[in-house]
Parts: sequence; C-alpha cells; structure tokens
Amino acid sequence: MRRSLLVLGLLLATAPALAAMQAKPIEWKVGKERFSGYVVYDDASKDKRPGLVMVPNWMGVTKDSVERAKAIAGDDYVILIADVYGKGNRPKNAKQAGALAGSLRGDDRTRLRARMQGALATLKAQAAKVPLDADRIGAFGFCFGGSAVLELARAGGELAGVVSLHGGLAPGVKSATAAEVKAPVLVLNGADDKAVSDADILAFEQEMDGAGADWQFVDFSGAVHCFAEPSAGNDPSTNCAYDERAAKRAYRMMDDFFEERFDTAD
Repeated sequence: MRRSLLVLGLLLATAPALAAMQAKPIEWKVGKERFSGYVVYDDASKDKRPGLVMVPNWMGVTKDSVERAKAIAGDDYVILIADVYGKGNRPKNAKQAGALAGSLRGDDRTRLRARMQGALATLKAQAAKVPLDADRIGAFGFCFGGSAVLELARAGGELAGVVSLHGGLAPGVKSATAAEVKAPVLVLNGADDKAVSDADILAFEQEMDGAGADWQFVDFSGAVHCFAEPSAGNDPSTNCAYDERAAKRAYRMMDDFFEERFDTAD
C-alpha cells in the first residue's frame, strides 16, 4: 500500500498542471506610448470564444480588476484588461486616480479614444496565441471604465456590443459623436448615483437616438455609484458602494446582452 501511494505521488508530481484561469501580462503601444495589462482566459479548452475589452474603474489595472476579470471570463470569454493610463502610471489613491482619469475624460476625448482603439486592436491580435474568436469582440467597463467604453461606441467602433456599468454618460464637447453608433449599447446605472444627473441621462438618450444607436438604459433602484464592485464597501452615503441585488441583476443582464450579441455575430 505504501509503495502504491508513493508511486501515485510521483505520478501526480510529474503530471502536467491542470488547466486553470490564466492572467498573462501583455504590453502594447499606441503611438510612442507603452501600455500594460493582462489577457485573462480559461485554458481548459482550445475552443475559440468571444473576446471582451474590460476597462477597470479609475484605479486602473489592479489585483482586484484581475480577479473581477477572471470571474467574468469563466470559460466563456477571453478578456483584455485595458490600461489607458500608460505603463507605470498606477494611481496609489483616489486623488491620483482622479487626476489621471480627468486628463482623459475632459472636453477633448481624442487621446482616450485612441487608447481604447489601441486596446481593442491588441485584443484582436491575440487570436493566434489564445482561444479567441477575433470576429466576436465586445467591451465593458466600470465607472471611469464605463465612460471609456462608451467612447468606443461614439467613435463608431465595430464591436458586437458595449456595456457601461455605473459609468459617466456625458460626452466630450470637442469629440464629435459619430454620425452613426454601430455598436449596440447597454448602460447599467444606479438610480441614486449622484454623479449621473437626470439631465445627463436625457442628453445621453437624445445623443444615442441622434446617432441611430441600438441602446438600452437600465436604472437600479437604491443603487449608487460603484454598485457592481464588491471592493467598494457598503456605505451609500459616499456615493460609491456595492449593492449585491443590483450587481447580480446587472451581471446577468450583461451576460444575456453579450450572449445575444455574439449569437447574432455567428
């Protein structure tokens, strides 16, 4: 018996590692600037699957964003966690994050759009290295990331769909909305989010209608900013708090949205 257990132990020790979620560092360039993020996917299967560009909240690429990407990717998607600040630009606190995000989401969104398009191209280019179907690509983001993915839609990006979770809605006044928004858009918003006014919502809806967009807007009662992120804490008075009920519904809606969009793209 001891011999058998010893042999079994040796076999297990020398066997190839079981398939698992991968989070592989990746770098790319937009113009002369370098960016760094992660490609996240389950390598248990070689089957090609859709891809999603994920833009984190204003804290950028963090350990928490990697774990969120793993949970969302499962065995359904390949996710690129997009860096839009630049390699080495990792905010240490909200003040630094606000400054970096503010430099990109002002009146002129040209740099933000270019960086988003660079991230999109980077994900598509991974098709030869990971189990990705480059013909089925979408994007989603949280808070500032939600604003960032909306710029892909505004720029006329060719995507299966775009989802903003508690993102800002106002466009940059110097970045003209595309004559036609080609990507279907789903906005998941906290009804009590003080950062998104009724005027913002109305203007966004009118903007999307004017661009001929296929859009949906969902308000979650009682939810504030950050409602889909467990790391946000649970104090709504700060206007940044996790709401389990809203989060579960939002993730289900996002999953259904992308499933329908990618089935359409088959």
